[in-house]
Amino acid sequence: MNFLSHFYFDRDTANCYMVLGTVMPDLLKNADKTVIIHPEKLSHNDHNVNSIINGWNKHLLVDRYFHSSDFFLTHSHQLKIKLLPAMVGSPVKPFFLGHIALELILDNLLLTTGKVTADGFYDHLDGCKTPVVDEFLTSSGLKNTGLFFKFYDDFKKSKYLYNYADTKQIAYALKRICMRVWKDPFTAENEAAMNGILMAYRACLAEDFMSIFEEIENKMSFSY
Repeated sequence: MNFLSHFYFDRDTANCYMVLGTVMPDLLKNADKTVIIHPEKLSHNDHNVNSIINGWNKHLLVDRYFHSSDFFLTHSHQLKIKLLPAMVGSPVKPFFLGHIALELILDNLLLTTGKVTADGFYDHLDGCKTPVVDEFLTSSGLKNTGLFFKFYDDFKKSKYLYNYADTKQIAYALKRICMRVWKDPFTAENEAAMNGILMAYRACLAEDFMSIFEEIENKMSFSY
C-alpha cells in the first residue's frame, strides 16, 4: 500500500511517531533503495522511538494482508491486462505497473472521498522531532542518516501527495515512481493512453474500494 493508504489505519491517532512509523519503510526505500534495516524486534527506552518501531511493524502487517488478498491479486492483474495496450515500447514490467497503479488509485479514492486528508498526514510528519527520528534510524543500524533526512525534508516541503487528489495526475504519479527504476518509462503517448485507462478503472473501483480496508482492519483486530 502507498502512503495515504497506510495512514488510513491510524488517521485518528494523536501519536505522530506511530504515523511516521507506518510509512517509514516506504520513505527509506524512496530515499535510498540500497538501505536495508530490520528494526522489527528492536526495543528502546524512548517511548517515541518505540512508537516508530510499532508503526514500522504495522506497515509490514498491513502490506502482508494487502498483498495476499483476493482484492489485490484480482485488481492488480486486471489493471496489468488493461494497461498492456498502452505500454507499447515501454520498458516497465506489466506486473509492477498494475501493482503500483492499484495503490495510487486507492490513495486517490481515500482523498477524494474524504476518508483521509493530506493535511492530516503532513501535520503528523511535521510533529515529529528530528532527534527522535535520527535515534530510531541509528538504533536500527543506519550509519549515515543524512541522505534520508535530505529526502524526508524535501518530501515534506513538496507536499506532493496533495496531487493524488487529482485523478488526471495518477498516470503522472505512476510515471514518477517508474522513473526511479527506468530512465524513460513512458512516452507522452503511453502516458495519455494510460491516463484514460486509469480513470476508467478508478470509476469502477469507487463503489467497493473500502472493502479492502475493512478486510485488513478486521484481520488486524485479531493480531493485536
